[in-house]
Amino acid sequence: MQEKTHHRICPLCEACCGLEVRTEGARVTSIRGAADDVFSQGYLCPKGVALADLHEDPDRLRTPLLRRDGELVPCSWDEAFAEVQRRLPPVIARHGRDALALAAGNPVAHRFGLLLYFARLARACGSRNLFSASTLDQMPKQLSCGLMFGHWLSVPVPDIERCDWLLVIGANPMVSNGSLWTVPDFRGRARALRARGGRLLVVDPRRTETARVADEHLFIRPGTDVHLLAAMVHALFEEGRVAPGRLAAHLAGIEPLRQAVQAFTPERAARRCGIEAGEIRRLARELAVAPRGCVYGRIGTCTQAFGTLASWLVDVLNALTGQLDRPGGAMFPEAPAFAANTQGSPGRGRGITTARHASRVSGAPEVYGELPMTCLAEEIETPGEGQVRSLITVASNPVLSAPGGARLARALGRLDFMVSVDAYVNETTRHAHVVLPGLSPLEESHYDVAFPQFSYRNQARYSAPVFEPAAGAPAEWQTLLRLGAIVMGRGADADLQALDDELLAAELRRQFGDGAGAVAESLKGLRGPERLLDLALRTGPYGDGFGRRPQGLSLAVLQASPRGIDLGPLAPRLPAALRTPSGQVELAPPTLLADLERARLDLDATPPPLVLIGRRDVRSNNSWMHNLPTLAKGPERCTLLVHPQDAQRAGLADGGRARLAAAGSELEVGVEISDDMMPGVLSLPHGWGHDLPGSRLHLAAQRPGVNLNALLDERLRDPLSGNAVLGGTAVSLRAG
Repeated sequence: MQEKTHHRICPLCEACCGLEVRTEGARVTSIRGAADDVFSQGYLCPKGVALADLHEDPDRLRTPLLRRDGELVPCSWDEAFAEVQRRLPPVIARHGRDALALAAGNPVAHRFGLLLYFARLARACGSRNLFSASTLDQMPKQLSCGLMFGHWLSVPVPDIERCDWLLVIGANPMVSNGSLWTVPDFRGRARALRARGGRLLVVDPRRTETARVADEHLFIRPGTDVHLLAAMVHALFEEGRVAPGRLAAHLAGIEPLRQAVQAFTPERAARRCGIEAGEIRRLARELAVAPRGCVYGRIGTCTQAFGTLASWLVDVLNALTGQLDRPGGAMFPEAPAFAANTQGSPGRGRGITTARHASRVSGAPEVYGELPMTCLAEEIETPGEGQVRSLITVASNPVLSAPGGARLARALGRLDFMVSVDAYVNETTRHAHVVLPGLSPLEESHYDVAFPQFSYRNQARYSAPVFEPAAGAPAEWQTLLRLGAIVMGRGADADLQALDDELLAAELRRQFGDGAGAVAESLKGLRGPERLLDLALRTGPYGDGFGRRPQGLSLAVLQASPRGIDLGPLAPRLPAALRTPSGQVELAPPTLLADLERARLDLDATPPPLVLIGRRDVRSNNSWMHNLPTLAKGPERCTLLVHPQDAQRAGLADGGRARLAAAGSELEVGVEISDDMMPGVLSLPHGWGHDLPGSRLHLAAQRPGVNLNALLDERLRDPLSGNAVLGGTAVSLRAG
């Protein structure tokens, strides 16, 4: 049988590496990094190789499941949608649209059809009870960037190709290859940075994989990044080093900001964060004088009680020192499609709005259309008007990924109806009444909708399917569109093509007015996400404008360029990329200045003697990856990292067992003694705990690990963004 070679974009993490997939018939024979990929240039991590495992995993669902007599059993697609039609609309009719909640998981952002059509499903449902993994991960950064720059996804990223001084706080790009920063082969790019005389510095409670290749690593107490960053801002003002350069005319709020950080002297911050005052001043000074410098913070700065403040101050530092929007600093990618900061009038816009409504029980404000994932259980449990009685989950496993998982699992069992769109029966979907599987990633086309907006270099790439799906198996976008038809009252037998055409026509009328018909004619022959992609590319900053720019981008151009199209290095985009009402970078949004008082009051707090943080492994981006042989093999990864001093006090031995307790829960876990940890800080990875009855992840269950989130208090959130507090929890430790 003849071997074929296919070019693919890996959909398993934010690095979005180009892959060369070789097949014989319906079998994958090899996966390697595509050396001629314009973006990743041959780089590959273990997750890319594991695409073959995912495609072939016997636990991955190929047919729908329907709950009969308490058990999930296989059924036909018609039976599955008929059950949704029979049970879901009556719940909405009796109790209102808010009785239906939606929850989206991390993989939605990595699947072309899911991301584009989940938004359509959410609009069709019309419920205010929308939840996603963003409030377990990144909402603080999205909120702070929305307030500063006018849109939730206008996130400046390090221009690592030209940077010569990079400070990484609470991030581990050696493992993640960037997060809200798409940068495959960070190791190689960091090596190049150092080879040209640059410096890489890391601030983290753990000597991470990134810290090990850095020029310098500083330990910091978990949850105190805001104090360090505010003190660095204080030092800039104190030493007269505020020099925004060409951005000076585009910055608003410098004086209110100076006044707001007066209390955050390096001396006071040093006592709180554990970094000496002289070091704090030195970091601020080095950033200010670096010809091409940048500060980058990520998940550690987000998943804490001061997540939005810390995220904001990262960009404040870059702006005040002139390192924002200049080569080698923090820059705004110009994505070829779907980026709001490339659309509409440049330089000014509506900005963002939050708190348009609030969660019914806790009163948590809506942010970016969402409520905190940690509010879902109480919204199901608490009787009254607006109580959640039905749920649609899409590629989501909050029973493992969110604090309060045991409570949420009990709540899911009380729902009138639950439908899950998912590849697995996992710890969450085991509670569903209907499970609708998606296709293998190798059976669907792919375009990265979100990640070109965070890429270290501007680029465009598209992947065609490697394999044909089984007969009768719908694409994921079709599944979401049919669910939308059901909640809209069109029924399970709705004509999906007609419905999709109607939705597109409405969008074209909003965008093009009287010219909508001509645009629709230009898109003729395409359907689903490909049609939306062609529209977005052709109207984007590099697009052909439907013939007005013949050399511009379109879907056809990408299809003819399987290795991708390089659109060049990042370029300055301010003020044009702004969408704030003022047309300026807002350095001092009132809500952030007000919340800074909370951080000031915390300056003199006494830290707990022992706290817990998470960590990430290169082989473990999502909980279901523990079920793939390529990623599951090797040493035990769900271990507790303990500093030798803390181990000695608790009587622990390397390789022994420990009991870890907090929030009324206790876990027994294997111990790994390591001086990579800051004394007084323990580390346990997220996403484990595969020992719950009813889930069908058989390989993962052989080494289930323990669920860190069981020790976390679901009531603890960053009050501005609603993001869960996942790090810095006080714990007790004893020998197991």
